[in-house]
Amino acid sequence: MAAYGRPTLRDLFDESPTPHIAHPPRSHHRDFYIATDGSFRPHSGGPVNGDRTPTESGGLGVVIETLDGERVVRLSVPDSAPDNNVAEYRALHLGLDVLASRAPTDARVGLLIDHDQLAENVNAEVLATHGSAYDPPHGVSVPPATGLHWRGIQARINGFGEVRAARISSDRNPAHPLANAPDQYDHVNAEPDRCLRSESASGEERVPPPSRADRGEASN
Repeated sequence: MAAYGRPTLRDLFDESPTPHIAHPPRSHHRDFYIATDGSFRPHSGGPVNGDRTPTESGGLGVVIETLDGERVVRLSVPDSAPDNNVAEYRALHLGLDVLASRAPTDARVGLLIDHDQLAENVNAEVLATHGSAYDPPHGVSVPPATGLHWRGIQARINGFGEVRAARISSDRNPAHPLANAPDQYDHVNAEPDRCLRSESASGEERVPPPSRADRGEASN
């Protein structure tokens, strides 16, 4: 479960706005929640062959939990993004890739993002591919420097049963410290992996969290 005094990702998701998409209480519950963050650090150092040698970099942070607050994985990895916007897209792409390797394809996923435009773009993509004719999709504006990361995010969004992004503040994002100090949090990468893949996660037969799997209990 979440550490004492820290809300679970489910709690944060329930309390946060979801741009472009209504957020009625009955639809809050997801099978998995992902918090991501990316940080950017300007390169410094002397010129080498006309270029500048990077002496510090940013990082990518990912936290994934189940509906009941059981931790699936945490990641804190160094990364050298060209700017903060690209770092945010890279972090989300990483988080979705990691969950896709551990969760069933019909899983309902809640994303917690502290980047306004990225959260809006995710939900606009959801509406464009899964919304009704009465909910016309909103426009998507992606920084060109993100390269193929947005296409990877789109593929993952469309590969899950349902995805919705919530906008949170940086000071409440548990992935924020992991992204901003990968040299201090690299130990989290050695935490045991928890593979929760199953044939089905939604509906009547959801994946039980690790603490209940051996007891044959379904999650609430």
